Amino acid sequence: MSEYSREQRKPRVAVVFGGRSSEHAISCVTAANVLQAIDRDVYDVVPVGISTSGHWVLESGDPERLSITDGKLPEVDVTAMPVLFGANRELVVSEPGTVPSTLGEVDVVFPLLHGPWGEDGTIQGLLEMSDIRYVGSGVLSSAVGMDKHYMKVVFQAAGLEVGPYVVIRDRDWVRDAEACRKAVDELGYPVFVKPARGGSSLGISKVNSRDELDDAIVEARAHDPKVIVEASANDPREIEVGVLGGLDGGPAEVSVCGEVAVSGGGHDFYDFETKYLPEGEDYLALSVPADLPADVAADIRAKALTAFDAIEAEGLARVDFFLDADGRVVINEINTMPGFTPTSMFPRLWEESGIDYPTLVNRLLDLAMTRPTGLR
Repeated sequence: MSEYSREQRKPRVAVVFGGRSSEHAISCVTAANVLQAIDRDVYDVVPVGISTSGHWVLESGDPERLSITDGKLPEVDVTAMPVLFGANRELVVSEPGTVPSTLGEVDVVFPLLHGPWGEDGTIQGLLEMSDIRYVGSGVLSSAVGMDKHYMKVVFQAAGLEVGPYVVIRDRDWVRDAEACRKAVDELGYPVFVKPARGGSSLGISKVNSRDELDDAIVEARAHDPKVIVEASANDPREIEVGVLGGLDGGPAEVSVCGEVAVSGGGHDFYDFETKYLPEGEDYLALSVPADLPADVAADIRAKALTAFDAIEAEGLARVDFFLDADGRVVINEINTMPGFTPTSMFPRLWEESGIDYPTLVNRLLDLAMTRPTGLR
């Protein structure tokens, strides 16, 4: 146990960020903003970084150092003091050659990790085994929400419409690459080639013909040996919706709809540059709320709740849809730990829905603090 009881101190939050995935830098940027937003009068905050090599360290939490500066992406300081979870939910500083010392018991973890080895159920499993509360979805829902293949399988089972797609596993590509190409041909071009378990639009290519396919698959496989290829929707509008878990066991809430539109500068879709880098802002238009007929917006918002429940998500999620030229609503994906900078779509959706950024961050911590540990 810690040296003093919970009644004598503020709840301690470990904000965990960075990680081993290719989304390391975006996780750091997210953490920079969340660390500033947490109410220090209510919570004691400990910033914990995970380096790209997997080392856990006690970070400074300096928002400026964790932000994108002059186009340079931030990363966790691997030379910082090593830290780990010890017995009884305690954070332990364990520098080589010194006697380990405790930072005290952690009451809740805010895991701001994006991509594999974080958003995919791995850290959630670690925290479950350690009996530590945390923000966001559990092991299964995090894993399903990360894998675009199984996500679609679950969505279809829940009655949601998904677009045509082909999955190319590592063994498929190694054994018979030509069969993979033929399967993609049947989708019709253009297609989008993606890492199956990636995010932040890293490794994604729009492919207009078979001549471009192999290079796109190689690029996606640099991020994930499992690749998903999706047919392009008919002149689609990209609509996004935020979902928040309900307090005190109440139903989940859904935000207004937002729309993402990208044009010019050689950007054919919502890629990494237009999402995160200043030079992409000239080609990006975010409309919150989206200009939609009331019945269409209501339908999309209802489908977002269906998707949230289908994977048994908890805490938060952003659900992305395509509204095609024929009026069909096709679900694209769900993000169980969406980008969380103040300009990211998820906070903007909730700002328009009446919940500002600091309130949103503290509500997520409230949800996590009141959620039981163990099976639920």
